[in-house]
Amino acid sequence: MPEYDYSYAQENKQLKTARAQAYNLDASYKDLSQVCANIKGKMIDDALELLESASEGKRAIKYKKFNKKLGHRRELGGKKGRYPWKAAKMVLKVVQNAQANASFKGLYEALKIVHASANKQATYPRMQSKGRQSRAYYETARVEVVVREMLGAKIKKKELSADEKKNLEEKKEAKKRKKEEKKKEAEEVKKEENKQTVDPKKIPIPA
Repeated sequence: MPEYDYSYAQENKQLKTARAQAYNLDASYKDLSQVCANIKGKMIDDALELLESASEGKRAIKYKKFNKKLGHRRELGGKKGRYPWKAAKMVLKVVQNAQANASFKGLYEALKIVHASANKQATYPRMQSKGRQSRAYYETARVEVVVREMLGAKIKKKELSADEKKNLEEKKEAKKRKKEEKKKEAEEVKKEENKQTVDPKKIPIPA
């Protein structure tokens, strides 16, 4: 697989960054580019939350370009958008790879996505469907993401909902009960072993 240079040029070489990219993605570069535009400039936790919701089809992505004949979404404040779950899932993997690369390089502070882009990579011919006169083809795309360590930035803590808090408490209680049960079982096994051991002083001496 050929390697490609990043389109992101870092001016200050002292700033710590981590990068990730993916090639030959079987998805529309238009959808991928708009997903990348929605996460660029966000903190990585916020971007991951957005991409996870979008990959499940629960959240719309705003389209600033390629939005001809697109519907207006109420959740986007009346802006045009759609639900590109396939593209969101692919970008999510690239962002997760960038986060893993940052962790490997020792970047533990708050991470910000300073660059995210998608471009058309290649066009391939394919079998033409029956009855079509135009030439059939499909395109592949390439995605690249760059994250940077933001020194001194406050890491946003995720607020748990009432159901999530309840589930967390139930898991803690279940773990505690399981630990107590194991402790009781160990004590019972120890008692049984002590009963089975015979004191040599109590062994009757044959006449």
